[in-house]
Amino acid sequence: MLLSQKLAGFSKGDADVLRKAMGKKIFSLLQKLKPQFIEGGKDRGHPGPILEKIWKDWEAFAAYAFNKSHSTCYAWIGYQTAYLKAHYPAEYMAAVLSNNMNDIKQVTFFMEECRRMGLQVLGPDVNESFYKFTVNEEHAIRFGMGAVKGVGRGAVETIIEHRKDSPYESLFDLVKRVDLRQANKKALENLALAGGFDSFEGIHRAQYFNPDGDGITFIEKALRFGSKFQEAINASQMSLFGESTNQTYQDLTIPDCEPWSNLARLKKEKEVVGIYISSHPLDDFKNEMDFFVTISLQQLTDLEPLLNRECNVAGIVNDVQHLESRNGKGWARFSIEDFSDQYEFRIFGEDYLKYRHFLVVNQFIRLRFMVREGWVNRETGKVGSPRIDYLHFEMLQSTLENNAKKLTVQLDIQQLNDTKIEELQALFRSYKGDKALFFNVYDDTKKIKLTLNSKRQKIKITSTLLEDLKEKQCHFKLN
Repeated sequence: MLLSQKLAGFSKGDADVLRKAMGKKIFSLLQKLKPQFIEGGKDRGHPGPILEKIWKDWEAFAAYAFNKSHSTCYAWIGYQTAYLKAHYPAEYMAAVLSNNMNDIKQVTFFMEECRRMGLQVLGPDVNESFYKFTVNEEHAIRFGMGAVKGVGRGAVETIIEHRKDSPYESLFDLVKRVDLRQANKKALENLALAGGFDSFEGIHRAQYFNPDGDGITFIEKALRFGSKFQEAINASQMSLFGESTNQTYQDLTIPDCEPWSNLARLKKEKEVVGIYISSHPLDDFKNEMDFFVTISLQQLTDLEPLLNRECNVAGIVNDVQHLESRNGKGWARFSIEDFSDQYEFRIFGEDYLKYRHFLVVNQFIRLRFMVREGWVNRETGKVGSPRIDYLHFEMLQSTLENNAKKLTVQLDIQQLNDTKIEELQALFRSYKGDKALFFNVYDDTKKIKLTLNSKRQKIKITSTLLEDLKEKQCHFKLN
């Protein structure tokens, strides 16, 4: 402001307008002020080229300038949040998740950050959760009940209020105590699907939704029981009702049924929360994802950096649409989800005919493809967006068998002894096959590594073998 007054004779009012234009990045206003600055500077004997240079520098500064008082505040907030994240990581991340609990993409992002930090995020629990994310006594983050769809603040408040004296022992205990006008059928069903009742012993999620001969689910029965129980109390008829209470309890036995599969349980969990909490459907294929997937689906949002690269992705098929073009040829639109994101693919022509049997919802598949330059428009000569050229589809369950050619086990010579050797020998004998087995024996202190090939012992590389190696704390790699 002072420079504009000294160099070009700006009034204090004009100088303040210049400050506003620079601070708010109003470049149209800067353009209006430029002639005034140049002419005013020339009138005071300053060379035109120097004035042009000064104004150009001011314009460049305005493009990234930030108010000093604001930047000081942001620096202070940045210091505070960095301190909290370093010294109170669980509490800090719980607060961050709570502030973003209505944005499922942000929750997913910060849940991944929690995993990176080694923080455990537990699902909702009616005996421990509050409306927002909190930290329990074991310093694990507990999912907020308010983040479950269909569970309003009223339902959460009545659940919290009535557990103060003692935790809920069962669904029967809960429906006897809470306000069922707030914690209604929809709220309880969604809590059950999200795992909110998993702490109740002797019952799994499928049993809550198992219908009897009349088509009434266990949750509905429990709600009716709780409603009658509370009506009797409100009518001051406990003496009459008390005689039948135990009999009602006996009549409402928990129906037995088969538990849901891991995938079915997680899919229902995601329906009411928006993300997988207790685990991920791809957790069973962690080795396949680690060793035979080269990029995440999130990287496919921009194909330009992947041009002319061979890529391997894998995931679970979430959606498939088999369609037909105008000329009667079949094609498909299908979505795959991995740990990072979901991506929609399209497949046409011969590729569709060759691989369409892999396109089944809830199927686990792995794709290998090349990213090519887009087709050239014959009329305009313009190159279209990059395209995916499919090379191979396979079931993720077959990835280890199809692609793992050899297993290399890393062994620290300082920890190698007869017992360890005998354990590994016994382990590999139980997995006989035709794949090569190598050992990298290393000594970190002397910076020596020796690679040994087991010529006699050939193995079958399976997920169970790799899990057994992890249990024995043996590091390995696959080729």
